[in-house]
Amino acid sequence: MSALLKTTAAAAALTAAATLSLSATAAETSGAKEKCFGVALAGKNDCASGPGTSCAGTSTADYQGNAWKYVAKGECVKIGGTLTAHSGNAKPVPKKG
Repeated sequence: MSALLKTTAAAAALTAAATLSLSATAAETSGAKEKCFGVALAGKNDCASGPGTSCAGTSTADYQGNAWKYVAKGECVKIGGTLTAHSGNAKPVPKKG
């Protein structure tokens, strides 16, 4: 592979990686999404499932209190989640009203 082709391929890979990493950050900073703890099913979390995990998809129990999913801003508490990590894995209870 020529040096120019290698450089072009590397630049394309970096651009793709930067775009992917900005997606979650852009959603969070735009106010469109919030991290909601305790609502993800096992293996379906977006991140933060405790020490020794690699992040997304690593929760081991449904509704794990230290694992979160992105949800629409203002919806977390309504669906029974919390905005901070907590212990346990009780099924979320949606709030009425």
